[in-house]
Amino acid sequence: MEKIFKLKQNGTNVRTEIVAGLTTFMTMAYIIALNPNLLTNFDTGSPLWNGVFMATCIASAVGMFCMAFLANKPFAMAPGMGLNSFFAVVVGNIAGLTGLSYVASFQAALCIILIEGFIFIILSIFNIRDKIVDAIPLGVRLGIAPAIGIMLMNIGLGSNAGIYAAGNDFVSPFYVLRDFFGTLTPSVLQGSMGEAGYTEMIVTVATMFIGLFVIIALAQRKVKGAVLWGMLVASVVNWACQFIFLGVNPFASLATASFVPPVADMVETTFFKFNWAGLMEMGWFTVITLIVTFCMIDMFDTIGTLVGTASRAGMVDEEGNMPKMKEALLSDAVGTVVGACTGTSTVTTFVESASGVEAGGRTGLTALVTGVLFLACMFIAPIAAIIPPAATSAALIYVGILMLMGLKKVNFDKIEEMVPVALMLIAMPVSGSIGHAIGLGLIAYTIIKVLEGKPKDVSILTYVISAIFLIKFFLVV
Repeated sequence: MEKIFKLKQNGTNVRTEIVAGLTTFMTMAYIIALNPNLLTNFDTGSPLWNGVFMATCIASAVGMFCMAFLANKPFAMAPGMGLNSFFAVVVGNIAGLTGLSYVASFQAALCIILIEGFIFIILSIFNIRDKIVDAIPLGVRLGIAPAIGIMLMNIGLGSNAGIYAAGNDFVSPFYVLRDFFGTLTPSVLQGSMGEAGYTEMIVTVATMFIGLFVIIALAQRKVKGAVLWGMLVASVVNWACQFIFLGVNPFASLATASFVPPVADMVETTFFKFNWAGLMEMGWFTVITLIVTFCMIDMFDTIGTLVGTASRAGMVDEEGNMPKMKEALLSDAVGTVVGACTGTSTVTTFVESASGVEAGGRTGLTALVTGVLFLACMFIAPIAAIIPPAATSAALIYVGILMLMGLKKVNFDKIEEMVPVALMLIAMPVSGSIGHAIGLGLIAYTIIKVLEGKPKDVSILTYVISAIFLIKFFLVV
């Protein structure tokens, strides 16, 4: 292990890396079930759902194995949120425009992901993606980690723990930040959700904050694996509350769960099932536009996550550059290609990697552990599914708070640094896209420099990237 991952050189050990890998896994295990839900419109148990489920586990694991052995970094990968929703919209559009079935349209859309993956492999090999990272001004780079922090807090308090209740016929979820803390009085929310739903909301909020303060207490006492222990305590609290106050057995799903991987369904529906003829029915211009869109979002989501998380872990130099960035980006590209071949949308570096970094993960062994657990989920997915979302929210909120510390490095006396960072801080959590927020920051930086009469301070590549984002935001239909 020492020879492969250089643990001592990175100030870590096997135990710490394993705990970090477990922590990362627990905070992002939701994607294993959520990704096939989103890509198949919640067609749970269908052959396509099973195929996407298998692809999610396999592609994520392969990407993380590459990250472990090529880059030796503790970053985890899986089909990206936002990108998977966009992929589902594209599949629906293909079906609507061509008359193809959803499965055939899905197989056509996989062609786009395959092309995107190969484009990124080429760009990574020739260091073009690395040069794009270098083109991001230091002030914008410094703002990425804090913006991701607010995004993590927004996910933890906002969308991670949605509660479906009888109050609106279980049509859409109620959320902690918007509905619990945003309601006028408890009675108003109780009336909106119904008695059972409101009780579940109280249990969720209690779980979330008990987990958060357990993590903080343990971290202050320098307990190793504080984030993981906090999530475990929060899970136990949640399970107990479900049984006592809701009359629900939190382990009931295990009794009828299947632990046999649905390999046959993946082979039938998604494994190397590329529908090129169906894709071409969309027309060349539309196909090229979709490829460029996927590339732009994925590229800057990945760059933002890598730069932000690495900054928090102290893995960057004074210029904000991360060693082995090329290998990390190449790992992301390989994961995307494997995802296309097995049957899922774009694989990208996950912002939840920050939880493992905070647990002490500093090498590829963290990514390796998380990848092994993803593969194991082909057999133990029902067990991973019983981890309460509220418990993982506690970890996301805690890590998000810590990432805000990066703001102290930003020079708020310089308007060209302050404005882009301020825009990213609000754009990232509201838009849900790391890439779009970085694009907005770059545009702001470029325009301010030009208005200051210092256009030569902006690199040519920054001008080009800013122009591409302007086109992406305003002209691409």
